Amino acid sequence: MQRARGAGTLATQLRDGGTHLHTLYQDGCAKIRLPHTHDQSLEAVLINTAGGLTGGDYMRWQADIAPGSRATITTQACERIYRSTGATAQVETHLTVGAGAHLDWLPQETILFAKSRFERWINIDLAPDASLTAIEAVLLGRDAMGEDARDALFRDNWRIRRNGRLVHAEATHIDGSDMSRDNLALLAGTRAFATIIHFGTNLTSRLEQVRALLPEGAMAAASVSGERLVIRAMANSGLALRRTIVPILGALSRAGSLPRLWHL
Repeated sequence: MQRARGAGTLATQLRDGGTHLHTLYQDGCAKIRLPHTHDQSLEAVLINTAGGLTGGDYMRWQADIAPGSRATITTQACERIYRSTGATAQVETHLTVGAGAHLDWLPQETILFAKSRFERWINIDLAPDASLTAIEAVLLGRDAMGEDARDALFRDNWRIRRNGRLVHAEATHIDGSDMSRDNLALLAGTRAFATIIHFGTNLTSRLEQVRALLPEGAMAAASVSGERLVIRAMANSGLALRRTIVPILGALSRAGSLPRLWHL
């Protein structure tokens, strides 16, 4: 059967006080667009022209943010993972942030459809004084259809290194079992969840700021561990999850706001 394949790579350079594109590579269904910005940063939009992923599809994204650069990377829309006949859709992301550089990694949500199978790897390398705000959010089923994608399979692997030293690692496995979907220590019956990780300065004040932004009754928590701020959030719908995470992302992003595509 036909399978979608895509690879997209970009690298930045610092020139005349602003962040500019240095190299760009696109292959297959992976496309990258660079909208105009009103400051000296660079914004990149990742696009999967296949319209979604299903079993056996493979995507690879890579970004190299040069020393001193400022960049925001987002997606054109939510990534959709469709029903699989057995194989697993896979996405690999490799990000490098140079000395004194900052990256806002802000893809929109991934939606898992019924009987989908999806595995993702996120590898990030930070220079000693680089900063980062990164999110990955997942919706189990479509809100409008009343789905819960109980039979979907999701595996997620994060590895973040600072100057070659592993500073954050996590692995997630979610399937249709009662343990992963209903256990109070895991999803507690919710259908939407997100992880936000922030590396930067003044983490204690950032933590207080984030906690003040959490809506009353939100199923979310924030903590500082080592040199990172980690926020976990869950909700019963994608809309409720956005109401929790959007103010936090706006506060933690370098621009102080989210890319325009998040609001369309």
